[in-house]
Amino acid sequence: MSDKPQAFETLQVHAGANADPATGARQVPIYQTTAYVFRDADHAAALFNLQEVGFIYSRLTNPTVFALQDRMAALEGGAGAVACSSGHAAQILALFTIMGPGLNIVASNRLYGGTVTQFSQTIKRFGWSATFVDIDDAAAVEAAIDENTRAVFCESIANPGGHIADLPALAAIADKHGIPLIVDNTTATPYLCRPIEHGATLVIHSLTKYLTGNGTVTGGCIVDSGKFDWSANDKFPALSQPEPAYHGLKFHEALGPLAFMFNAIAVGMRDLGMTLNPQAAHYTLMGIETLSLRMERHCENAIKVAEWLENHPAVDHVTYAGLKSSPYYDRVAKICPRGASSLFTFALKGGYETCVKLIDSVDLFSHVANLGDTRSLIIHSASTTHRQLTEEQQIAAGAAPNVVRVSIGTENADDIIADLEQALAKATA
Repeated sequence: MSDKPQAFETLQVHAGANADPATGARQVPIYQTTAYVFRDADHAAALFNLQEVGFIYSRLTNPTVFALQDRMAALEGGAGAVACSSGHAAQILALFTIMGPGLNIVASNRLYGGTVTQFSQTIKRFGWSATFVDIDDAAAVEAAIDENTRAVFCESIANPGGHIADLPALAAIADKHGIPLIVDNTTATPYLCRPIEHGATLVIHSLTKYLTGNGTVTGGCIVDSGKFDWSANDKFPALSQPEPAYHGLKFHEALGPLAFMFNAIAVGMRDLGMTLNPQAAHYTLMGIETLSLRMERHCENAIKVAEWLENHPAVDHVTYAGLKSSPYYDRVAKICPRGASSLFTFALKGGYETCVKLIDSVDLFSHVANLGDTRSLIIHSASTTHRQLTEEQQIAAGAAPNVVRVSIGTENADDIIADLEQALAKATA
């Protein structure tokens, strides 16, 4: 075997997918089991003491899920990964390990509407809070950080507006204050963007989207860079201080770059129970095998559709970062050199009512609350995914009332454009 690092296209097929030792099966089997037989009493004790890696109970670990975690860590260039039941579960699980009552995070004001709701409302029940800022304003980000801040959170490519985050600049600010940068990389996928290479500590994914790619799975994942010094200060006691449930084990001292992953499973997954089922892990593993091929087609189609929309008389503006007119065009080459993904918005001159008519007039597009499917998808965010937000928050998030979000699929680009053309004609008649 060559010592040369394997390319992304090879890793997406082979990482975490060795032949099954029991049967020789080449595809990762679905280990549909709740529990695992211990070799003897000492083996069981070693597993429960975290002295040996293995399988205890499928709420914590499962061989199919473990293979997916290995593959995700390899694709993102991380030390380890934790898969869980959804993207929102991944966000809570990531924060659970580093947060505590009275603590806060600084978050982008361009986040997905569901994440804004989770961070502005739901996390208050844990005693946490979030301060939302324009992450393009470095001074605003820095000013929002105080002694109780434990992370900076952003999306590599924002949903729905397609804004590209300046990850190195944000990482520098986070490093200065001794806190992690957490990046939701769902829209970009590791094929288009590798946030760890730009300084991110933790990378969040909704496996539901491009990674599975066919609208069959709900799942999430956290990838840890393994590079953050959790013991540099006293801000992260769950990782740097003795853990009572494991006889005073100090996770970072004992496990080094794997500390976050082990804590998220042994404590977070144990007590929150955000388990990914093995069948969902299996579907995701199969989806990832074609990720690079799909993302290339997604990006190829997206630029064609975005350029066509930009020249349509009914369209006020298009937010796709791959367009030369985008303020983030130059940042694409730096952050997402393989493309700007296929999620973007466009604003209609006719406003809210025209948007609703457009949604009701498409044929090829599916009107669903999802993205990253092989099928082209469309939604009016202000009346659905971002409905809970104020109009001011909707505008800040790129989901103003006159804006439609599209996720461009892998169909023929001319057919996608033809459907938009006939729908726009009906909506503006």
